[in-house]
Formats: sequence, C-alpha cells, structure tokens
Amino acid sequence: MGILMTLGQRASVLLSLVMSCAGQAYAAGAEDAKGLWLSADKDAVIEFKACPDRPDALCGRVVWDKDAGTSADTCGVQIAQLNRYENDAWRDGWVYDPRDKKNYKGVIRIKSGVLNIRAFIGVEILGETEQMTRTDALPSTPVCKK
Repeated sequence: MGILMTLGQRASVLLSLVMSCAGQAYAAGAEDAKGLWLSADKDAVIEFKACPDRPDALCGRVVWDKDAGTSADTCGVQIAQLNRYENDAWRDGWVYDPRDKKNYKGVIRIKSGVLNIRAFIGVEILGETEQMTRTDALPSTPVCKK
C-alpha cells in the first residue's frame, strides 16, 4: 500500500508540474497583440503594432474595411493607442469607436488566441468588449488606398 501512495504522489506531482508548465506556455505576452485582427462583425481588419512615435506603446489602425472607397470608409483610421503593458494587458491609453466617433479609455488582452479590446468610461468594469480573431492576410477586395 505504501508503494501505491508513492506512485499516486508521484503522479500528482507530475500532473501539477505539467499543468503549471502548460499555463506558462500559453500565458499571453506584450508581443501577442501585434499583427492583423479581424473585427467581430468581420467588417474590418485592424493592424496592431508599435506606435511610430512611441515604440514601447501599441497602436491599432484600420488596414482593411469592407466599405473601402465609400463614404463609410475607415481605412487608415487609428483606433487605439495603449501606452504600457502590465498585468497581462495593454492599458493606459485610448480606443476610438468609428461608429460613434468617440475616444474611450481602453484595455487590450489576449485570451485563448482572441484579442479582447475593451472600451470604457471611468472604470473598466463599466465598458464593452469586442473580440477579434487573428488573420494572416487581408481580404483581396475592397482595397484600402494608402
């Protein structure tokens, strides 16, 4: 019976070790937000990368819009600037909602490969979150003019 407990204890320790390593392997970092992200309604692609004037900050800009070339075109519009990465989130900045043409406080988190961009007034808990999915390429049409 002593041997079974030792094997059980070993299995428990091994399982704990595997789970802690798995959690560390999937923890999002500051670089994970960078790249191309398709909006929740699939109407736009936002590119997140270092800001041109602040390489330590994260900026998001519309690089594809289903309405490109129309009066509703948002191509080239900067929709976010988050100034620091802390506690698994980009924060201390703003996000812009082109639908209502307003800036809000903002936070960006990556969870399970999904970008969660939260816009809020006052405190974060009072905001709204949009989930974006990573994409490898821009749709072929319409094309945003540079």
